[in-house]
Amino acid sequence: MLPRNFTEEQVMFRTAYRKFLEQEIAPHIEDWREQGIVDREAFQRAGKQGFLMIWPDEQYGGMGDRDFRFEQIIIEETSRIYAGDWANTLHSRLVGPYIDRFGNDEQKARFLPKCVSGETILAIAMTEPDAGSDLAGMRASAKDKGDHWLLNGTKTYITNGINSDVVIVAAKTDPENNPHAVGLFLVERGMEGFERGRNLKKMGMKAQDTAELFFTDVRVPKENVLGDPGHGFIYLMQGLAEERLIGACGFLSGAHKAFEVTREFTQQRKVFGKPLSKMQNTEFKMADLRTELDVAQAYVDQCVAAHNQGALTSEDAAKAKLFTSELLCKMVDEGVQLHGGAGYMDEYPISRMYTDARITRIFAGSSEIMKLIIGRDLYSDKFTSFFE
Repeated sequence: MLPRNFTEEQVMFRTAYRKFLEQEIAPHIEDWREQGIVDREAFQRAGKQGFLMIWPDEQYGGMGDRDFRFEQIIIEETSRIYAGDWANTLHSRLVGPYIDRFGNDEQKARFLPKCVSGETILAIAMTEPDAGSDLAGMRASAKDKGDHWLLNGTKTYITNGINSDVVIVAAKTDPENNPHAVGLFLVERGMEGFERGRNLKKMGMKAQDTAELFFTDVRVPKENVLGDPGHGFIYLMQGLAEERLIGACGFLSGAHKAFEVTREFTQQRKVFGKPLSKMQNTEFKMADLRTELDVAQAYVDQCVAAHNQGALTSEDAAKAKLFTSELLCKMVDEGVQLHGGAGYMDEYPISRMYTDARITRIFAGSSEIMKLIIGRDLYSDKFTSFFE
């Protein structure tokens, strides 16, 4: 694989984070998968050692370094120990930045320090029973009551839905006159009318608590609104490119791990008196996969560099998300096949990887939605030919 050009500080950070994971997280993963939720202490342990939210300014407890490569390292190392269903990055880099970008100084001072320490766990609630990728179809609404907003609606498939202490809830603020007017509301644990449904049973990602959330006449103080209560749709669109880049980093690191697991198995497994790895079919399949993984890594690393420069487009992020999610599913499928009957047994990591991977072609925008975004760009006025 080509050199990846991490800084010396980032290499040291990777070493320290890997040690933390091996000591504090890996021993508990199986228990968390059995119980269907990660212990809250996992967030607090990470926060205590500075591994949860590193980008906030030092006044809020962070490092103040916004280089996305630190989060890329966190994502890769978390995948390495089979803990991809711990939603630490969703808390740290997907939800947290909304408070930083669109919150005022009072909101940042009130929420960010506890998010950095892991005392407060974050979630974001966009998806509804009848509105997934089509955010314009959401039905949740909030009415301005003078000194507060009255929030009503239902959200589903919400990651960190049980553990979360603060949920950023997207709701329409003028559904009759302007269906695109959306507000982002900070709903806190214990607010009257805010209830959580069951922890949903899923195909994979067993340790990730995923829940339904119900809001019935929830009084949300005006000081709990992020930015302009009519511009939430724009805010959400601004965050989607990073969300898809986060996904791409995770999907690709998961694919790398599945490759390593399969490579090791094929070296050990004997067929007709010789290792499976010595069969030409195995060599060809693994050669194809290794090539695709390395090419994808070069593209994702380039997207990370562009994002650090503020130049990552929604189309490029969509390409990264589309390709890496499809590649991950291809890798785990081939991995199960090369494991033979063992691949169907839950005691083998590739079995878990297979079931965990399937959702990646759906969340953060399905593969079909990614193709729509890319396809529309191809026929827009801003399209640039490779030869120009």
